[in-house]
Amino acid sequence: MAIATMTTPLPISFFPFLLLIPTVCFTICHANSNLLCIQSEREALLKFKNHLDPSNRLSSWVEGGDCCEWTGVVCHNSTGNVYQLHLASPLSEPYDFATNAEWEAYNNSLLGGKINPSLLELKHLSSLDLSNNNFSSIHIPKFFGLLESLTYLNLSGALFQGAIPHNLGNLSKLQYLDLGDNNLNSKTLQWVSGLSSLQYLDLSYADLSKATDWAQVTFKLPSLLELHLPDCRLEDDPFFNSINSSKSLAILDLPRNSFSSVPKWIFSLHGLVSIDITGYSLEGPIPDYFGNISFLEVLDLSWNNLNSFIPNSLYSLNRLQFLSLSETQLQGTISSAIGNLSSVTKLDLSSNQLNGQIPLSIGQLSSLEEFDVSYNQLNGQIPLSIGQLSSLKKFDVSYNQLNGQIPLSIGQLSSLEEFDVSENQLNGQIPLSIGELSSLEVFDVLKNQLNGTFPLSFGRLESLETLDCGYNLLERVVSETHFSNLTRLTTLAASHNRLRFEPNSSWIPPFQCGRIEMDHWHLGPKFPQWLKFQKKLSYLDISYAGILDVMPTWFLNLPTPFEYLNLSSNQLRGEISYLNVRNSVDLSSNRFMGLLPRVFPTLQFLILSNNSFSGSLFELVCNSSSEKGMEVLYIDKNLISGDIPDCWNHWQNLFLLNLGNNNLTGKIPTSLWHLSLTMLNLRNNTLFGELPYTLQNSPHLRMLDLSENHFSGSVPAWIGDKLSNLEILSLRSNNFDGHIPHKICDLQFLQNLDLAHNNISGVIPKCFNNLTVMATTNKTDNFVIVRDPNAAASFFLNALLVLKGREDEYGSTLGLVTSMDLSANSLTGEIPKEISSLVGLLSLNFSGNLLTGNIPDSIGKMELMESLDLSMNRLNGEIPPSFSNLNFLNHFSVSYNNLTGQIPTSTQLQSFENLSYVGNHLWGPPLTKNCTSKGIPIDVANNGSSREGSKVNWLYVSIVLGFVMGFWGVVAPLFFIRSWRHAYYRKLDNVGRKLYVSWATMGM
Repeated sequence: MAIATMTTPLPISFFPFLLLIPTVCFTICHANSNLLCIQSEREALLKFKNHLDPSNRLSSWVEGGDCCEWTGVVCHNSTGNVYQLHLASPLSEPYDFATNAEWEAYNNSLLGGKINPSLLELKHLSSLDLSNNNFSSIHIPKFFGLLESLTYLNLSGALFQGAIPHNLGNLSKLQYLDLGDNNLNSKTLQWVSGLSSLQYLDLSYADLSKATDWAQVTFKLPSLLELHLPDCRLEDDPFFNSINSSKSLAILDLPRNSFSSVPKWIFSLHGLVSIDITGYSLEGPIPDYFGNISFLEVLDLSWNNLNSFIPNSLYSLNRLQFLSLSETQLQGTISSAIGNLSSVTKLDLSSNQLNGQIPLSIGQLSSLEEFDVSYNQLNGQIPLSIGQLSSLKKFDVSYNQLNGQIPLSIGQLSSLEEFDVSENQLNGQIPLSIGELSSLEVFDVLKNQLNGTFPLSFGRLESLETLDCGYNLLERVVSETHFSNLTRLTTLAASHNRLRFEPNSSWIPPFQCGRIEMDHWHLGPKFPQWLKFQKKLSYLDISYAGILDVMPTWFLNLPTPFEYLNLSSNQLRGEISYLNVRNSVDLSSNRFMGLLPRVFPTLQFLILSNNSFSGSLFELVCNSSSEKGMEVLYIDKNLISGDIPDCWNHWQNLFLLNLGNNNLTGKIPTSLWHLSLTMLNLRNNTLFGELPYTLQNSPHLRMLDLSENHFSGSVPAWIGDKLSNLEILSLRSNNFDGHIPHKICDLQFLQNLDLAHNNISGVIPKCFNNLTVMATTNKTDNFVIVRDPNAAASFFLNALLVLKGREDEYGSTLGLVTSMDLSANSLTGEIPKEISSLVGLLSLNFSGNLLTGNIPDSIGKMELMESLDLSMNRLNGEIPPSFSNLNFLNHFSVSYNNLTGQIPTSTQLQSFENLSYVGNHLWGPPLTKNCTSKGIPIDVANNGSSREGSKVNWLYVSIVLGFVMGFWGVVAPLFFIRSWRHAYYRKLDNVGRKLYVSWATMGM
C-alpha cells in the first residue's frame, strides 16, 4: 500500500478513503492472485495460526494448501509473497445482538491467545490488521517493530494491554498506525519521532498522562495528516504555546482530555480542516483566533464550560460545514452574521442559555441540513425565512420560549425529515401545508398552545414515523382519513387534547405502532377494536378516554407483552386473571372485580387503586416471582380482605406501598419491616395491635399513614430517632393512649402530623417549635419520588388530609401543605406559646380536648394560616387582637369554650358565621349581640330580664327542647363513646360496600 505524502491540506471528505485502501488492495490483489504462496511463508502462517485461540476462525488455513487463497491473506500479484494480513473481527462494532446466543457466537469468533514471531518470516508484509479481536491477556509484541516493510498497522479494539513498545518507532515506512481502544499506556512519545512517513495516528484511550512530550513529538512529524488522541488524559502544557511544523496536519481529534482552556498552539495549525475538543474540562471564553484557521470545515467544542458569547470570528468561517457548541453554557444572542456561514450543513447550539430571536438571516444558509437550538431561552417567532432552506432535514427548536404561529412556509421544506417545536408557546393552527412534507419522519409539537382541528393533511405524510401533538388545544372529530396513508407510523402521541375518535368497528389501521398515547381523547364508549391489529404495541395510554365496556378477552391475550399500559380513569369492568405487562401498569379508577391478577415477573409498577378487586393478597405477595422486583404497589380503595401476608422478604426493591381503604385485618407482619419503604399507607382497614418495634428498620420512610384502624398502645418515642426522614405521620382514629413523646420534636422534615381521634392525654409538647419544616414559610414541592422510565410522568406521594373540616386527597401539591391535627383527644394544660413559631403551618386543629388557659397572643403571627380550630376546649380570656392579622383564614372556630370579650375587628374574622363563635361569651360582629357602655353584652347585663326578652313563646321553646333531647339522646353516646362511634360507622361502611357490590354485580 502506498500513500503519497501530502504537503497541503486535503478536503475533509478525502480522509475516509485512507481507511478503505487496505480493503481495496485486499479485494483487487486477492482476485488476481494466481500463484501458489511461498512455502516458508505458508509454514510461518501455520505456526502463527497454531498459537491463536480459537483457530477455527482460520479453518481454511490447512497444511499443503495455497496460502494465497486463505481467509485474510493477500499475496503479491507477481511474486507470490504475502504482503497483507486482514484478520480483523468480522463485526467491527459488536453492540447490537438480538439474543445471547448471537453474542456468544460473536465472542467465540474473536482471535486471541499468543502472536507467534513466525510473522517475521513475512519479509514483504506491508499491512497487518488484527483489530477488534480479544488479546486481553498479552502486550503488543515487541517484534512488531522488526516488520520493516509495514506501511499499515491496525491493532485497534483488540484489547492489548500494558506499555506501547518503543521499537514501533523503527517502522520508518509506516503510514497508518491505529492502537486505539486498547488498555495501553506510554510514559513518552519520543518513539513516534521515528515514524517519518506516518500520516494517520490513533492512540485513543491510551494513558498518556505522563507523556508530556506528546505535542512536541507528534506535531514535528512531517507527513502527519490525522491525529486522534481522545480520552488520553492529556493536560495543559504552559511552556508549549506555538508550533513551527506540522503544516500538513488536517484533522485534530482531542475530545475528553483535561485541558482547562482551548490550547493556544492550535491556532498555529493554519491548515486544520477538523477540530474536535469536546469534553467537560474547557472553560471560556471561546477564543477569537478560530477565525484565522481559514480552511476549517469541522469545529466541535460541545460539552464544555465555555460560559461565553459566540465570538464574531466564528461567523467568518465560510468553509465551515459542521459547527457544534452544544452544552457549553453559551450566553447572549445569535447574531444575524450567522448568515455568512454559507457552507454549513450542521449547526448545533443546543442546551445553552441563548436568548433573543432566531435571526431572519438563517434563511441564507442554503446548504443547511440540520439546525438544532433546542433547550435555550430563545423567544420571538419562527422566522418565515426557514422556507428558503431547501436542503433542511432536521429543524429542532424545542424547549424554548418561542411564540406566534408555525409559518406556512414550512410546506416548502421538501427535504425535511424531523420537525420539533415542542415545549414552546406557539399558538394558532397546525398549517395545512404540513401535508407537502413528503419526507417528514418526525413531527413534534408537544406542549404548546396550538388550537383548531387535527389537520386532515396528516394523512398524506407517507414517511411519517413519529407524530406527537400532545398537550395542546386541538379539538373536534378525528376520522380514519387522518391516518389513511401513515403506513410507517410507529409513535402516535396526542394526549391531553379535546379530540374525539370513533372509527368504524371494522377499521384496520394502516400502521403498526409501538407507542400510542391517546389519553384524554374520547375513544368510547366501546373498547377500541382497532387496537387488536397493533402487533408491535409496547406502550399504550388510553386513560380518561370515556370507555364504558367490558375488558375484551383478546386484549388480555395479546402475544407481545406491553412495557407500559395505562387504562386508568375509565369505566372498564370485568375480571383480569393475568397482566401481560413487563414494567408498568395502571388500571386505577375503573370497575374491575374478582381476584387480584397474576403479573409478569419483571413488573415494577402496579397501580390497581379504586376498583373492586377482592380476595386475599396472598397469591400476589407470596407466590409471584419477580426478577427486577416490584417498586410501586398501589391496591388502595378496593375490597381486599384477610391478613397482610408475612412473606415480603423477596420484595426488596419495593418502596411505595399503598393498601389503604380495604378490609384487611390482623397485625402488621414482621417481614414488611425488612423493606426499604419510602411510603406505607394502611389507612382505613381493621388492623390492630401495637406498633411493632421492628418498624425501626424502615429509616427511609417519608410517609406513614396508619389512620382509621384499631392500633393501640402509646405512640413510640423511637419514631423521632429511627424514622428521622418522616414528612407525613398520620395515626388518626385509632386507640393510641399515653402522652405525645417529646422525641417527635426531632422530626425536622415533618410537614403533616395527625394524631386526632385517639385517647392521647398529657400536655402539648413545647418543643414543637423544633419542627423545622413547619417553622419555615418557604414551601417547595419536594414530593416527586420516582419517574417511571417508560412513562412521561412521575409518581407522587398522595395522602388524605383532614383540613378545613373536610377530607381531601393531595398528590403533586402535597409538598406545599403543612398541617397539625391533635383534635378529639384528652390533652390538658395550656396551648404552649412556642406553637406560634410554626409560621409555615397552613392548618392547626386542637379542637375536642381539655385545654385551658388563654389563647396565646403570638398565634396571630402565623400569617399563612388558612384553617384554625380551637373549639370544644376550656379556653378562657379573649380572642387575641393579633388574630386580625390572619388574612388567609377561610376556616375558623373557637366555639364551645369560655371565651369572653369583643371579637377582634378584621375582614376575615367577621366573614365567618355565628357557629364559629357559639358557646362563648363573645360579642361584636358577626354576632348580633349588643353591648353596654362598659362592653358587657346586654343579655348578660340584664340577666335575661329585659322587656323584649320576657316575651317568650313557650311553644317554640318546647319544640326546641324536644328536638335537642331526642337528637342528643342518640348522638351523644356516639360522640363521647369512641368504640360505639367506630362500630356504628363500620356498620354503615359494610352496608354501603354490600350495596355497592350488589349494584356493580347487577350492572354487569
